[in-house]
Amino acid sequence: MNEEIYHIPALFEEALEGLAIKPDGVYVDVTFGGGGHSRGILSHLGMHGKLYGFDRDMDAFANVPDDSRFTFVHSNYRYLSNFLRYHGEDKVDGILADLGVSFHHFDSAERGFSFRTDAPLDMRMNRKGGVTAADILAEYDEKALTTLFRTYTDLKKPYALAKALTAARAKGAITTTFELADTVRPCLNPRQEKKDLAQVFQALRIEVNGEMDSLKQLLTASEKNLRQGGRLAVITYHSIEDRIVKNFIKTGNVEGIEEKDFFGKVSTPWKAITRSPIVPGEEEVERNPRSRSAKLRIAEKL
Repeated sequence: MNEEIYHIPALFEEALEGLAIKPDGVYVDVTFGGGGHSRGILSHLGMHGKLYGFDRDMDAFANVPDDSRFTFVHSNYRYLSNFLRYHGEDKVDGILADLGVSFHHFDSAERGFSFRTDAPLDMRMNRKGGVTAADILAEYDEKALTTLFRTYTDLKKPYALAKALTAARAKGAITTTFELADTVRPCLNPRQEKKDLAQVFQALRIEVNGEMDSLKQLLTASEKNLRQGGRLAVITYHSIEDRIVKNFIKTGNVEGIEEKDFFGKVSTPWKAITRSPIVPGEEEVERNPRSRSAKLRIAEKL
């Protein structure tokens, strides 16, 4: 499968530079996808270097490079510690996470990630199990749906969305992307309808795939699995993810709770390499419009 079709990695050079790759180091790309970042890491490794690539979607296996230094792990990155232990790795030198959804997922209509084509409401990264977006719309009550949209979107009327969805499903199940879009459209700002629809779909995708819980578990595991001086590089695409990563680097915990030492300095096992997130330049956004919301944060394990 061609990587450029599957996905174009955002902030490619910046992420590789941020990892400060050692030729004989051990690295993990927890969001392998099309393999773009992974191939970049491999190009900086020597013959004794190692790279592990995680992806829960078996479609990504078609992109695995023919390279003895690379090991593909078909799993959610929330299980990072378990699989590194299984492969005999105590500590690694760098962890990269590109949290964006691959072009492959948005452009494969049958996966149900986009409102631009009519398809079953699936949205699972791993199609072998778990609930679908249609299941959530069928099973969550009005309160749960309101909480979902309030938590994972910036939309002004999450309750109106939930009410419209529960009223619509009383007449019949909402099972396709177009049915979902048609149901919520009256609740959205017509001047930015596409942007608002994208947020509705994003919220369901996050819930279906447990993305926030997975991110929190990954961050916690990264502290355990990175050796001293190791680098963590995380590319986020919306404010919820970015806030979690920022607070984790600042405080050392996913809750963002500050613990201070005797001198009033916040205690954290991380040194922020990027005080502010790195964002794509105009040239990259023009070449890859989907990168426009990307933010890269880099930290070093103390």
